[in-house]
Amino acid sequence: MATVDAKCRQCRREGEKLFLKGDKCFTKCTLVKRNYVPGQHGLSRRGKPSDYSVMLREKQKVKRMYGMRETQFKSYFEKASARKGVTGEILLSILESRLDSVVYRMGFASSRAQAKQLVSHGLFSVNGRKVNIPSIILRPGDKISVIETKKNKNYFENLLKTKQREENSWVRVNRKDLSGEFISAPIREQLDPSIKEQLIVEFYSK
Repeated sequence: MATVDAKCRQCRREGEKLFLKGDKCFTKCTLVKRNYVPGQHGLSRRGKPSDYSVMLREKQKVKRMYGMRETQFKSYFEKASARKGVTGEILLSILESRLDSVVYRMGFASSRAQAKQLVSHGLFSVNGRKVNIPSIILRPGDKISVIETKKNKNYFENLLKTKQREENSWVRVNRKDLSGEFISAPIREQLDPSIKEQLIVEFYSK
């Protein structure tokens, strides 16, 4: 898992907050003080980026937001390309249907990286079956719950005391029971407007 400093460098490299540290990004953000590309010549880099560079940076940004390697990310793009519809929107839909993304959206983790870690440690079940694979693609109606024996962990006890994050309409959450339901994959209008998914399509289409 990337260190805090490494995560901050990723945000600086993309020039915007990727919220890789979760809620800490609202209060402690290196990008505020050092809003330039990391590295020895970060402040001196000038000039208009090429079209290829713009597409590459957008692809890298989204890949980092969802915390995955190039091979896996490209595989999702290929799956999205094979489906009927707008490829970029389908790609985002697939990414948001991953178990770690849904756990994060439900508010059971402060970041996707933390959600991935919690799932990997076997703290969740899907439709009553314990799982430890963050990349599982959920289907509408799937039920997600913290394993009964894990509900008394300090992390989840503290979670119930914290202010509830803004709810997302594509998931249903029962904070007291530490469970929820994946209602459906979100539509484009419900997701981050700063993401320019068409640039990713153009990047892989070259």
